[in-house]
Amino acid sequence: MSHHKKVAILVGGGPAPGINSVIGAATIRCCLEDVEVVGIRDGFESIMRGSIDHVTPLTIDAVSRIHFRGGSVIGTSRANPTTDPKLLENVVTSLLRLNVSQLITIGGDDTAYSAMQLERVGAGRLRVVHVPKTIDNDLDLPSHVETFGFQTARHHGVEIVKNLMVDAKTTSRWYFLVTMGRKAGHLALGIGKAAGATLTLIPEAFPQERVRLKTVVDTLAGAMIKRWTGGRRDGVAVLAEGLVLKIDPEDLKQLGDVERDEHDNVRIAEVNLGEILKTQVAARLAGFGLKITTVAKNIGYELRCADPVPADMEYTRDLGYCAAKYLLQGGNAALMSLDAGQFVPIPFERLIDRDKGRFRVRLVDVESTRYRIAHRYMIRLRRDDFDDPHELAKLAATVGVSREQFEKEFAYLVDSEPEPLVLDSGDGRLEEQAAP
Repeated sequence: MSHHKKVAILVGGGPAPGINSVIGAATIRCCLEDVEVVGIRDGFESIMRGSIDHVTPLTIDAVSRIHFRGGSVIGTSRANPTTDPKLLENVVTSLLRLNVSQLITIGGDDTAYSAMQLERVGAGRLRVVHVPKTIDNDLDLPSHVETFGFQTARHHGVEIVKNLMVDAKTTSRWYFLVTMGRKAGHLALGIGKAAGATLTLIPEAFPQERVRLKTVVDTLAGAMIKRWTGGRRDGVAVLAEGLVLKIDPEDLKQLGDVERDEHDNVRIAEVNLGEILKTQVAARLAGFGLKITTVAKNIGYELRCADPVPADMEYTRDLGYCAAKYLLQGGNAALMSLDAGQFVPIPFERLIDRDKGRFRVRLVDVESTRYRIAHRYMIRLRRDDFDDPHELAKLAATVGVSREQFEKEFAYLVDSEPEPLVLDSGDGRLEEQAAP
């Protein structure tokens, strides 16, 4: 053996496709340099309590094929050692008792924050690098760099939406499909846009700090009315679960007693957004004498432990290799990233929001071409519908009211509509005039 002490690998937060690929590649890299590797089972749960019994030795033979599989061979948990300095010190002490001097953490923003605090408390006793993992794609990496697991989750989400779209058309019903995405709508938008869902609603689409439940309900009801006016009574709306945190709490009394996790995040799964919206939209439409069958469905757990697609497999094996190599070469206090095929360690300090003291969150840029194209393809009430007297009359006739009344009920929805997309053709500016 070399002078290196052991390297430990730990996973925190929810599962994401590709975790095992990181574990496997990092283990192989370390073993090839004669450095022992141990897996800390179930995240920080045991070692922050001072226990060193939940440890698994990792070898090349043990990990050589795990990159094909979803889940985590060493488990994961949401245990949070940053709630008490004693817990952080327990983690450092436990790792030192295991003869570990270097740690690779795999997780999202909460785990990244724990890794940063752990490195600080270690004060030179422990070197730490973090591999960013989340299907939500909301860590503040360069704008074009995705977090691992996102592509696999989107792939499987699109397959689900594809099947539901066929079912919706066959049975003349709507589906409200709630996807994961606590703080940002990347996954919902990625699924909805790729699948061609009827519309996708994400928190970033509402510019105000808080949005009224009625606004979300009217957006969905307006889309369903427009779809009905066009001769269709079916559709699939993809909804980011983070809408729950965007809606005014006064409109969602259920939030008052909802369970929170160890990072003080609302357990969004405890708030059945799909059912709430289904009930509210049905009531809104019933007020106009319309009845549309709607089914609410949550997806997320189906996506988190799927076997990774090749893109995520390759990406995560590269990240695991770089994490181990960087540590063994003396690297510390950085998040692992790849940009245009090149390894880029991002120092923890560069990722911190100074005002909040937490890792910055990457939101969907609703001014981007990508989002504005997605918005154009959605079936929803638009400025064009209210500017064209004929279209407005058709919509009003569907719900049995005057044009003036329909405008009074729904026209406010277009206040936050993106401006028409402008493209630079090289010899001038071409403005998009109508939806595709």
